[in-house]
Amino acid sequence: MGYRLTRRGLFSAGAGVAAVGLAGCTTTTSATAAAAEATGAFPAEASGPALFGPEAGLALLSRNENPYGPAPSALKMISKAAEKGAYYTNQEAIVTLNKLIADRHGVSPEQIVITTGSGEALSALALIYGPKGPIVAPRLFWDTTALYAAKLGMAEIIRVPLTEDMDMDLAAIDAAITPETGMVQLCNPNNPTGIAMPGSVIRAAVSKMAAKTTVVVDEAYIELVDDEASMTCVPLIKEGKDVIVTRTFSKIYGMAGIRVGYTISSAETAEKIRYTQMSWTPCTSIAAAIGCYDDTAFLDYSKSKIVEAREMITTTLDALDLKYLKSQTNFVYFQSGMPANDLAKAMAAEKISIRGQYMDYVPWSRVSTGKIQDVERFCKALPRLVNA
Repeated sequence: MGYRLTRRGLFSAGAGVAAVGLAGCTTTTSATAAAAEATGAFPAEASGPALFGPEAGLALLSRNENPYGPAPSALKMISKAAEKGAYYTNQEAIVTLNKLIADRHGVSPEQIVITTGSGEALSALALIYGPKGPIVAPRLFWDTTALYAAKLGMAEIIRVPLTEDMDMDLAAIDAAITPETGMVQLCNPNNPTGIAMPGSVIRAAVSKMAAKTTVVVDEAYIELVDDEASMTCVPLIKEGKDVIVTRTFSKIYGMAGIRVGYTISSAETAEKIRYTQMSWTPCTSIAAAIGCYDDTAFLDYSKSKIVEAREMITTTLDALDLKYLKSQTNFVYFQSGMPANDLAKAMAAEKISIRGQYMDYVPWSRVSTGKIQDVERFCKALPRLVNA
């Protein structure tokens, strides 16, 4: 692994519904909870002075990016497409990518919609279903897209508290569905907690919910789990359930800045999403996705580096006897024993960027897996900072 840390090696308003008694939070009132939920779990993050990517010397471990991408197969196709950048994206390119995706998942190409990242897809879904009624979701989830509609006055978010173990409370989410519900939005594995719901659990719950309302399952990190085939909710779509799955090339493919995502749904729902899309995915993005979609050698390498870095982080946390949530993603949610914003500030002073506090979850920090040498810097700094 290149770096090992042992205990001996150390030294001896808003848009959501307010909730009280929230797992992982410090003392929270209805007012502070509502204010936190109006801001959302993912406030804007300051960027450095570099034109592209992180500034020199910065260990960028705050944004769940995969620095091992894009794959050479993607870059080769980007170069070819860029040479033809004077022309709008050919429909044939979109058809080609649709077919690649559809063939892998065993659905028809008409059930696939290509978007500029899964963010555009989720924003479109919030605009489609938000006006019909509240969006029911776990209290912590990737809420930026739901808030997009809420801030336009087109949606309300009902946030259901997490369990004491910081997991999605699927039974409580199901109980929160009413005839007025617009849709349910879940994220599996969840962000920022990193917890992955077993397929047998989430499929049963989503199937039950989908009998009452549309259920959107954000699977941005699904390729990083131990067993993707058993965990994805795509089989429910093939059974005719009212389920929409969103995917992205931002994570395992390492193309966060290139912006390609897609939805899998019924053909009828896919047509609604196409009508609500807000942009056209560039020819370079489509080309990159075609080039690397079936690049299994790169995908295996990418996942192996993410797992290696994640194990470095959890080994460090174990050695420090710090609490963390079991992750099947490219980040870890943990408690350092100090407020998250204080730890983020201390790390920033050493040119290591991690995420600070989410909403009112003061004790919880999130660190992403990045380049191995950058994760090593985090693992070496953490013991010193938390024991300062």
